[in-house]
Amino acid sequence: MGKPVLEALAAGRLRSDMPVEEAPGCQSPRGGCTHLEAVARLLVGIAPWLELEADLSEPEKTLQAQFRALARRGLANAVDPKSPDCLNFSGEPQALVDAAFLCQAMLRAPQQLWHSLDELTRQRLVMEITATRKITPSENNWLLFSAMIEAFLCMAGAEWEIEPVEHAFNRHEEFYLGDGMYGDGPSFHWDYYNSYVIQPMLLDTVTHFRQSNDPRIPTPWKEKWPTVLARAQRYALMQEQLVSPEGTFPLTGRSMCYRTGAFQTLCQVILLNALPDTLPYGQARTALTAVMERVLGAPGTYDDGGWLRLGIVGHQPQAAQNYISTGSLYLASTIFLPLGLAPGHPFWTDPSLPTTSQRLWAGENIQPYTPSDL
Repeated sequence: MGKPVLEALAAGRLRSDMPVEEAPGCQSPRGGCTHLEAVARLLVGIAPWLELEADLSEPEKTLQAQFRALARRGLANAVDPKSPDCLNFSGEPQALVDAAFLCQAMLRAPQQLWHSLDELTRQRLVMEITATRKITPSENNWLLFSAMIEAFLCMAGAEWEIEPVEHAFNRHEEFYLGDGMYGDGPSFHWDYYNSYVIQPMLLDTVTHFRQSNDPRIPTPWKEKWPTVLARAQRYALMQEQLVSPEGTFPLTGRSMCYRTGAFQTLCQVILLNALPDTLPYGQARTALTAVMERVLGAPGTYDDGGWLRLGIVGHQPQAAQNYISTGSLYLASTIFLPLGLAPGHPFWTDPSLPTTSQRLWAGENIQPYTPSDL
């Protein structure tokens, strides 16, 4: 998934090499934003692995070093005005979305994707990301994109603003529906945006602000962590139960072409070493492996050059909404978040266990659901 994107960007060939497939009937061409989408969304999923310092096998260590170098060269090209791959951070509203995903990637891998960059590239990134402030977010999950921008600027030591973060936090408290689920705005939407955006960005922004020593950070932000984490843990439990014995899951709501991105929240709770005791790591690994093999292993998922194609299971252009193009699809990389765990972590070493649905559909007499007052 990652190699075509990173190799092309590092060589200044992303715009020339990446095929841009758009949904049928797309009303506005996506070529202006799709390349930033691909880069930011890929990096947000593999950032913890890029950041990992652990005793890896030699083949994995070599691959990790290659990907780190490609990512850094690529980011330099992405903000170099003279590069053919200088990416669009301000031309249209979508730029706010994927600038935020890139910021999230840098928060997840601060050493490899921020501190290891040269000073000029860091300055250019701050300038480009700051420029996205002119884009006004909608009163839904987009509020968290603005909050993520400010969290990154705070991390980078740049001037940052309190109000967008405060507004995003307050509104999402209002949007909370109970049982680990936020509304995407005031109304309930039956989709996976709690996993594509809402819960992961809440976890990462709150994590940054609770760990930062910046004196401007309001104390209540730091105190949000137990609540935000508990809600994510509850949602993660429900995500594991959604995986069928065949490795499928309900296809509901918009943006299903983000494929395995639907499980980002479960993967992030695993990365945080915060799975509830009722969900063993070996069971979660079974569920995610089944989903990954069923979805990413489907024929037609990649073209002959290794680029993702529109679809959910294979190549299905009709399944894409009119805002989806090739770059959008790389949010699927977030199923790789557990690669940020060391090889000795229980997620890798615990014995494989059957999933909740496998046990129930086999007729086992178990209690799959415990009430929640969250």
